[in-house]
Amino acid sequence: MKIKKSEFIVSAVHPHQYPRDNREEVAFVGRSNVGKSSLINVLVNKKKLVKVSGTPGKTRLINFFLINEKFYFVDLPGYGYARVSKMEMKNWGGIIEKYLQGRKQLRAIVLILDCRHKPTEDDITMYKWIKYYNYRAVIVATKIDKVSRGKLNSNLKIIRNALNLKTQDKILTFSALNKAGRKEILDTLDSIVDVTSENQ
Repeated sequence: MKIKKSEFIVSAVHPHQYPRDNREEVAFVGRSNVGKSSLINVLVNKKKLVKVSGTPGKTRLINFFLINEKFYFVDLPGYGYARVSKMEMKNWGGIIEKYLQGRKQLRAIVLILDCRHKPTEDDITMYKWIKYYNYRAVIVATKIDKVSRGKLNSNLKIIRNALNLKTQDKILTFSALNKAGRKEILDTLDSIVDVTSENQ
C-alpha cells in the first residue's frame, strides 16, 4: 500500500456524526502516550496529520482521516491515563464502545502497545472488546528502538501471553524514530482493506 493522500475529515462523539459514505475503515486504539499519533503520522508520511500532544489523554474524540480518497483511518480516544476522573474514563469507554457496535465499514482495529511494558488490564480489556465484536485485531508493539533485540523478543513473549494470543497471531513491531516496521504494517492493512471497491 502506498499512501499518496491523507486528510482530516471530521471529529465525532456520537454515531450520527460519523461519515456516511460507507468507505471501509481501519481504527487505531491504545492507551495514552503509547505512540498512536506518531504511528499514524508515519504511516501516512505526514508529520502533523494527527496532532502529537505532550499531554497524555488529550484525544477525547473519534477522528476520521480519509486515505487516498478510498478509506478511513480512525483515531480512537486513548485510554488508561491515570490523571482523569472516573467519569471521564467511563465517557471515553462509552465513546469507543458506541463506535465498535455494528460499524459495518470497520475492517480491522490496530491495537497499539508499548513494547517496553506488559499489557495493562485496560489493554487486555480492549483486546477482548475487539474479539467480542468480531473485528480483526492487528497488534503493533511500538518504541522498539528503546530496547535491545533480546529484550524486545522477551517482551513480545510477555505481550503474547498476556493477551493469550494463538500461535498464528502476529505481533507487528514499529519505531517512529526510524520508521522500522512501517512497510509491514501497511502491507498488512493493504491485505485487509478493499481499496478497489466502489463506494456504496
